Amino acid sequence: MLQFKSRFPREVLLCRVGDFYEAIGIDACILVEYAGLNPFGGLRSDSAPKAGCPVVNLRQTLDDLTRNGYSVCIVEEVQGPTPARSRKDRFISGHAHPGSPYVYGLVGVDHDLEFPEPMPVVGISRSARGYCMISIFETMKAYSLDDGLTEEALVTKLRTRRCHHLFLHASLRHNASGTCRWGEFGEGGLLWGECSGRNFEWFEGDTLSELLSKVKDVYGLDDEVSFRNVNVPSENRPRPLHLGTATQIGALPTEGIPCLLKVLLPSTCSGLPSLYVRDLLLNPPAYDIALKIQETCKLMSTITCSVPEFTCVSSAKLVKLLEQREANYIEFCRIKNVLDEVLHMHRHPELVEILKLLMEPTWVATGLKIDFETFVSECHWASDSIGEMISLDEDESHQNVSKCENIPNEFFYDMESSWRGRVKGIHIEKELTQVAKSAEALSLAVTEDFHPITSRIKAMAASLGGSKGEITYAKEHESVWFKGKRFTPSVWGGTAGEEQIKQLKPAFDSKGKKVGEEWFTTQKVEAALVRYHEATENANARVLELLRELSAKLQTKINVLVFASMLLVIAKALFSHACEARRRKWVFPTLVGFSTDEAANPLDGGATRMKLTGLSPYWFDVASGTAVHNTVDMQSLFLLTGPNGGGKSSLLRSICAAALLGICGFMVPAESAYIPHFDSIMLHMKSYDSPVDGKSSFQVEMSEIRSIVSQATSRSLVLIDEICRGTETAKGTCIAGSVIESLDASGCLGIVSTHLHGIFDLPLTARNVTYKAMGAENVEGQTKPTWKLTDGVCRESLAFETAKREGVPETIIQRAEALYLSVYAKEASSRVVRPNITESSSASSHEISKPVRSERSSEKDLTKAILQICGKKMVEPVGLECLSIGARELPPPSTVGSSCVYVMKRPDKRLYIGQTDDLEGRIRAHRAKEGLQGSSFLYLVVQGKSIACQLETLLINQLHEQGYSLANLADGKHRNFGTSSSLAASDVVSIS
Repeated sequence: MLQFKSRFPREVLLCRVGDFYEAIGIDACILVEYAGLNPFGGLRSDSAPKAGCPVVNLRQTLDDLTRNGYSVCIVEEVQGPTPARSRKDRFISGHAHPGSPYVYGLVGVDHDLEFPEPMPVVGISRSARGYCMISIFETMKAYSLDDGLTEEALVTKLRTRRCHHLFLHASLRHNASGTCRWGEFGEGGLLWGECSGRNFEWFEGDTLSELLSKVKDVYGLDDEVSFRNVNVPSENRPRPLHLGTATQIGALPTEGIPCLLKVLLPSTCSGLPSLYVRDLLLNPPAYDIALKIQETCKLMSTITCSVPEFTCVSSAKLVKLLEQREANYIEFCRIKNVLDEVLHMHRHPELVEILKLLMEPTWVATGLKIDFETFVSECHWASDSIGEMISLDEDESHQNVSKCENIPNEFFYDMESSWRGRVKGIHIEKELTQVAKSAEALSLAVTEDFHPITSRIKAMAASLGGSKGEITYAKEHESVWFKGKRFTPSVWGGTAGEEQIKQLKPAFDSKGKKVGEEWFTTQKVEAALVRYHEATENANARVLELLRELSAKLQTKINVLVFASMLLVIAKALFSHACEARRRKWVFPTLVGFSTDEAANPLDGGATRMKLTGLSPYWFDVASGTAVHNTVDMQSLFLLTGPNGGGKSSLLRSICAAALLGICGFMVPAESAYIPHFDSIMLHMKSYDSPVDGKSSFQVEMSEIRSIVSQATSRSLVLIDEICRGTETAKGTCIAGSVIESLDASGCLGIVSTHLHGIFDLPLTARNVTYKAMGAENVEGQTKPTWKLTDGVCRESLAFETAKREGVPETIIQRAEALYLSVYAKEASSRVVRPNITESSSASSHEISKPVRSERSSEKDLTKAILQICGKKMVEPVGLECLSIGARELPPPSTVGSSCVYVMKRPDKRLYIGQTDDLEGRIRAHRAKEGLQGSSFLYLVVQGKSIACQLETLLINQLHEQGYSLANLADGKHRNFGTSSSLAASDVVSIS
């Protein structure tokens, strides 16, 4: 064990000893502490600590250790006979790291292994350009480098990514104050607060080379191992989001803040697609990539064909399983699904354009640049390679386990199910033949040696307490033996079957120990069992060998597989977003890049104007009609005032979210939108104190304001809510005024909201600031907010009304009003400026165009019958089309919100007919039921739920009359419509 521990001193060592994995010393203490295991030999203080876990509990133990940040080295025994008094050979079978599970032996089992999100080794340094963060992924043999980061953006990245090891460069010690105290680096203290709660190590020298060296040391890699850079160079990519911005719009889950991710995607879309969207929001793409994403979503929202299911496979999982030759049958089927779905998109005229558009976003996500034709060609090769080896035909006769009349079927199933049906029979013909012959020989031996005895027992019809016996499968010993209860062979001497009885002998297990008094076998049966086990072991070994050869073959195309898997992850994310945004009635914005022509009209593009018409808060469902819409036409900096509860914070969040979605290529919650591709979007809301850093809430706010002001450019969007709320009013007002002047001078777009009305009396030099207010109206003598953006200034805070509404005692409010009148009444009455509470906005209506449909040619007879039945009921039957959805496909986004009649073709050949306004959800619900996973569908889009209900009943009754087998025939009795083949003219309905 010491030789293995010396190679990986950072890792917990688990060594296989018989039926246990054991650890000694500090490793045993870690097992007891974090895996809940008991120490071996009690708690003796005069011996080295020892602990371990049973073989069957290895996965759980590894999960417990890696969850707590430990890496584990696993040492296995070499299986097979060992000479007496000789030490068993052992070898390192693999490692388990946080984010990278142990995969040894997975090729031989039939279950999937859940792969967590990869956890990189992270290194942080600092230079004149800002902070630098290097993330190195050992599994992928790749690294990404983010340079020029602000402290806030760096902390955001650390918050969203768990790391295996954290290394801090010595450059962080030298901060702006010139000191070298670790606790002082990071101007705002955010980085110190984030890192102080983690385990980290210092390093010096060249940042990248030294960090790569440390990674090789951590994982025990050879010096020759190389890592590729996955960064895609881009000059106009926006800066990553600040921590405050990400949390205040819910891009990072934050208590009390509406989560942006939950409204971008439907609840059925999670996992890898959700992580991709989150990372895209936190790190907005370059302008050309954003346009590709937007164009892709537009195409997705208009296609009429069915779409693939988009099989999502972790790239890290692919790389590790193929690299270690541990990909099993399940994983190869999943890889083939990925490849076949890519090829399906390439063959389909509507989907191929989407496939081409997805190439560039996938390039940015993986760092792999692959030519389109080469990519398709390599996918063909990989898919064919898997198809030639892996058994995908359930009707192949060689996939059936052996069956013999006198041997329990469970025995053959347990012995053969682990390898049958994995590879095509042509590759294991010799092994299959040997298994079949040995199974026949075993059956013959059992028949000749055991059958006469069992027949004699049954013929004698033993009375109560008499002898009983049967041929039984001893599962624990993987054998077929004769089991006799109250049975002694000598008693049966001289009777029929005497010769067979004489051959019986007690059964022994693999260690030579007698199994029990009731178990018997014969020399012939034992020899047949040995031969059969040798044949099945040879077959199993050959299958595993072929699977490992296929892994090695596919590893030569690992870049293509990684690219294809990420492409489908992105495709699923964008398809899901297109469906959800369409349901929410969001729109595609006009995304404008920055003009390099100095003579260009500033109103025609660039960051000089952003217009959001009919903007609604992203957390409201516009389709429900509860949202308040605002029109924001921004050509300069807004100074926003308004009452408490008037919607200032909600407006800032809504604008921030819409702008961020726009520059990422997504749809936005508005009626129309014109959004420049900002170089940064910064939102500052309320601040809290930070006792760990010794900072008050005002200090924290000033730290964030410092970062915003220093980075704001003419291409930025800056949104600051209630500036300088945490300090003395007069000086806070002056600081706010100075910040406004600085932002105005930078030329950025944005909004600064405030209750510091003294700011209007300051001699500000700002030239382009526009005064805006949140509207209020007088209702029955009370001032109430309208939540509408208007021109002007609002000095009314509604503070007393808000306090009263929140339950502050009436006596306190009355005293506050008296104090206000005594000090501020005269001043206030001379300075009130009422905002115009009426607003006229020309919100452009958004019309959804009807998609053009094309008829599919599959299932012609059923399609023709459906069209004939429904066509007789239609006023305009010419526009009626019946579209198909394959067994592993989903409906297009164009069906979202539409009433549909559908026919489900079940695997048992029966039809199920239904109607719905949520076709995708209904299809998922059907396929989630046992036995319906492979169902395909035909559907028609009709005008309204009422017509859909009528056509549902019509199809149920008349398809049954035409001889089709229906699973829900009883549903046809719910209505009288369509029960007769003679159709009345009054029954005719219309479709869209």
